[in-house]
Order: sequence, then structure tokens, then C-alpha cells
Amino acid sequence: MRLNKIKNLSFFFFIFIVTANAQEPVAGKAWTMEQCIDYALKNNISVKQSELNTEISQVNLTQSEVNLLPNLNGNFSHSYNYGRTIDRFTNEFATQQVLSQNLYLSSTFNLFSGLQNVNTIKENRYNFLASKYDVDKMKNDISLNIASAYLQILYSIEGLDNAKNQMGITASQVDRTQKLVDAGSAARGTLLDIQAQLATEELNVTTAQNNLDIAYLTLAQLLNMPTAEGFTIVKPAIAIANEALLTSTPAQIYNTAVVNLPEVKSADNRVKSAEKAVAVAWGGLSPQLSFSASYGTGYSGADKQIVGTPEITGAAATGDYAVNGGIISPVYSPTFSAQYETVSFADQYKNNVNKTFGLNLTVPIFNRFQTKASIDKARIQKLNADLTVESTKLQVQKNIQQAYADANASLKKYTSTQKALEATQESFKYTEQKFNVGMVNTTDYNTAKNKLITTQSQLLQAKYEFVFKTKVLDFYQGKPLKF
Repeated sequence: MRLNKIKNLSFFFFIFIVTANAQEPVAGKAWTMEQCIDYALKNNISVKQSELNTEISQVNLTQSEVNLLPNLNGNFSHSYNYGRTIDRFTNEFATQQVLSQNLYLSSTFNLFSGLQNVNTIKENRYNFLASKYDVDKMKNDISLNIASAYLQILYSIEGLDNAKNQMGITASQVDRTQKLVDAGSAARGTLLDIQAQLATEELNVTTAQNNLDIAYLTLAQLLNMPTAEGFTIVKPAIAIANEALLTSTPAQIYNTAVVNLPEVKSADNRVKSAEKAVAVAWGGLSPQLSFSASYGTGYSGADKQIVGTPEITGAAATGDYAVNGGIISPVYSPTFSAQYETVSFADQYKNNVNKTFGLNLTVPIFNRFQTKASIDKARIQKLNADLTVESTKLQVQKNIQQAYADANASLKKYTSTQKALEATQESFKYTEQKFNVGMVNTTDYNTAKNKLITTQSQLLQAKYEFVFKTKVLDFYQGKPLKF
């Protein structure tokens, strides 16, 4: 039984390791573009900050919803008074030190305020939705940046391979020419020209390697990696067919994008939020009706009560006089002697209970046009939100048209450059053969070779420009970024 448990635990541990490795790229192994995008979306600081803003919007929405509930507040005070004052519980003057305690609960419930609370809830709900779409927009931007950096690495890799191949060809020519010079069959100037060409191509290799290193560093920084050391990517086979690959028109792509893009949805929700903000501002002109209630009690050190039976200790003149049979005589009042003690906490808390409830109606009459100003500002913000929607859609349309035009131009450039490369390769091959038999000089040979290098670079540039722009167009149509 114990052995079976160990086997089961080992199996689950194995599944966990396999699952974890499937989710995250393994250090030292090449990363695919999909893995780069997933990793960036999980670890990018800007995305995390945007998600925190969404959480704030969620808190604001929740708070506006619970604002419909009545509030409940409790208060307790413990204070000492010195000097002459009127005690609130005995309603008598007190001159000695008096200890006072107050304890009460109060609640207020908003019955009507021009539907401001309801409209505020709707406003915050639209803001919350807009903030969620803002996060999606940021993720889309990061995904496109990752794709661009990824393709830049592929472009730099092919550029480096071409530079190394050309340097290898020239190095072979240097060895061949060296032998001819040593045998006396070629002039030393020819060797120097070929060596100069080799030095130029060695510089080209160094430049291509630097470009590749920078491209890797750029992608690593987008992924928030501490270093690009040891970081490599998968090199997928990217081929471009001869036929046109742009099957959709810019208008068709736009019609799809304007419905699905998060930036458009965010702008639409900002408009709806602004509409509710206008309604909230108008609610400030409405009368406000609320219900309030409170329950309180307290204690006073000045609240005394007689202990036992008072005793008559004498009489004292009151200052008044009575007339009896023509005889005027003073009026006396008996004086009492009694013992007092402070009423206990329990009795005072019981006897001093106070309960109140009532309706409160507030009618705005004149508030220095503050409500009008709020309404005007809300209207302006609504108009600004409308313009933002229009601007966002126009920008999407411009981006699609530009990407489509760039892709079309890149495809034409790639097709024509491909034909030019074939011709340039044949021309260089012919020139190389003539150079090998001494029919052309090194200047003609180097010119043909540099033309070949330039054409190869142009073909690479057109190829990856077309690939990236088509990926952008696919992205606008809701297609995933992948090869």
C-alpha cells in the first residue's frame, strides 16, 4: 500500500513538472514567438500596472453599488468638564469637575437624489469595462512589439548568414589569388584589392553580428529579462509565395477590426460613461430626500440622587414677608440635610435613552451656479469622448491602410528584387569565372560582388517588411500572431 502511494505521488509530481515545463520556456532552449508573447504578457510591468488600474475601477464600481445602502455609525465620547456649564442630562448648572459619557448609533438612508447614485453605478460600470479593454489594448501593443522584435532577430540572422557566406567566397578568392601571386601569375595589386574586399566583408559580418546582438537585447528587454545572454529563438521557415497573399481589402479588414479591437470598445464605453456623468450632473438640480434615525444614551457625573431620608435641621428666612391682621412677619423655610450619590452607570444609560427618526428634504435653490458648471463640464467631456471614438476609428483606418499599402509595396519589391537577385547571381557567377581566368580586373569583380550583397540585403528587407505587415493585417482581423 505504501509503495502504491509513493508511485502515485511520483506520477503526480512528474505530471506537475511536465505541465510547468509546457507553460514556461525552459532556460537554455530556443523560444517560439508564441512563448515570447505569453511570457511578456505575464511579466510586463506596464500590463501589471494597467491591470491594477482595472482593479481600482472595480473598487469604484463596488463602492458606488453599496452607496445605495443606508450607513450606520457609532460614536462614544468620554470627557471631563471644569468650570461653569449646563449639564445636558440634568439640565442644571455645574461648577465642579463633571465626567460625561455619550454613546449613540445613527443611520441615514438616501431615498431620492435625482437618480445620481444609480447613474453613478452605470458610469463606473462603463469605466470598468473601458479599463478592461485598455488592458487588452496594451497586451495587443506588446504582442505586436514582440512580433516586430522577433522578426528583426530573424532578419538579422539571415543577414549575418549572408554576410558570412560572402566573406567565405571572398576568403577563397584571397587564397586563390595568393597562390597565383606566389606563382607569379597575378599581380600583387590584384591580391591587395581582394584583401581590401575581404576586410570590408569582415566588417559587414561584424556589423551584422552587432545588429543581431542588439535585436536579441531588444527582445529580451521587452520580456523584462535581466540579460540576453544565452537567449535564443526558434527560427521558423518563412516562405513567400509568388502569388498575391493580400486577399482582403482595407475596407473589409477595417470593418472587422472596428468591431473587435479593444481600443474602439474602450472608447465606446468611455462615451457611455460620459453620458451617465451628464445624468449625474443633472441630478444635482433635483431635491434630495433622506431618512435618518439615531439611538443614544449617556452618563453624567453631575446626576445625583438622595440617599436615605432627609432631616430637617432648622429654618431660614426666604426673604419674603406675610401680612396677617396688619402684622408683617417674615416667611421662614425649613432647611434639610441629606446625603447624595451619583446615579450609577447602568441606571443612567437606561434612563437617558434618546431615540430620533425623521425625513430630511433638501431643495437646491441657489448654489452659485455650481451645478450648472458641473453639467456644462460633463457635456464637454461627453463631446470629447465622442471625438475620441471618431479619432480612434480614424487611426485604426489609417493604420490598416498604411499596413496594407506597405505590405503591397513590400510584396512587389520582394518579387522584383527576387528576379533581380537571380539575375545578379548569374551576373556575379559569370564575372567570377572571368575573374578567375584574368578576363576582368578586381574592380569589376568587387563591383559585381557588392551589387550582389546589396541585392541580397534588399530582398531580405522586403521579405520581412512584407511578413510583418501581413501579420499586422492578420492581427487586425482577429487572427493570432504566429508562424
